[in-house]
Amino acid sequence: MTELSAAFGVENPADTRPAAMRALLTGDHKTVVLPGVTDALSARLVETVGFPACYLTGAGFANSQFGVPDVGLVTLTEVVEQARRVVDAVRIPVIVDADTGYGGHLSVMRTVHLLESAGVAGIQLEDQAIPKRCGHFDGKRLVPREEMIARLLAAQQARSKPDLLLIARTDAIAVEGFAAAIERARAYRDAGADVIFVEAPRSIEEIRAIPKELSDVPLLINIVEGGNTPELPAAELAACGYRIVLHANFLMRTMLHAGEQALRHLHSRRETVSLHGSLLSWETRQQLVQQELADQVEDEIRRRAGGTAQP
Repeated sequence: MTELSAAFGVENPADTRPAAMRALLTGDHKTVVLPGVTDALSARLVETVGFPACYLTGAGFANSQFGVPDVGLVTLTEVVEQARRVVDAVRIPVIVDADTGYGGHLSVMRTVHLLESAGVAGIQLEDQAIPKRCGHFDGKRLVPREEMIARLLAAQQARSKPDLLLIARTDAIAVEGFAAAIERARAYRDAGADVIFVEAPRSIEEIRAIPKELSDVPLLINIVEGGNTPELPAAELAACGYRIVLHANFLMRTMLHAGEQALRHLHSRRETVSLHGSLLSWETRQQLVQQELADQVEDEIRRRAGGTAQP
């Protein structure tokens, strides 16, 4: 990477990150706590705090960037564009929620090709029918098991990097029941999925039963604060057998809550001085966007051109 690209992007080649993500799921690595992000800056914040990977959330992206619910309104090109921004902003692996693959089998292949080209480390596909709905909404519909297997086979055929993770999600618990969800999960594992994601278990008993039924494949569990799944700490979920604990929209919701409180304060009191202690500092904000490095690169270019550095 050039100095300029290092100032505004990633110093390490993006194609090393799928292997890094796979390594997190093997051996003695701790269970990965995976925060969801909606944009480049939230991903940079996740990386700065020290998380080893992040997840571009479909629901959060739809909510934050378009102000719409998670009901299948976002397009492939919009997701790919945002994924590229997020990947360019961080060094850590980025997993992307690709919903149903945005169409038929050839569309799934194109989805995988474009997201892989954007540098993502993993792609999640689900077995809902189009239009899909948030995994914790009522009214979901599923495609036949064979159709989801076909999606996975199409994704594998399109994958050019063998380390790219394919995550198969089933929403069958809410539609067909727990036993059917396990059967679908086994079929997706057998079809080549690298990680299995059984969405929205409804009880602690179901949370504990899933790893017992699927002990030979890495498992992801999605903790939706206030959703249908009981909230357990990562240590307890790790003891159950989960390798990834996803908090897809925790960051977005905490940021929105803090923003709402701040705006109510500004609306009622018409001042911000008393809230300075609640703000990200000016210096930290500039550090997050690499302002100092950008200035250094600009000064170096001016120096090489025979000019003078910025004051």
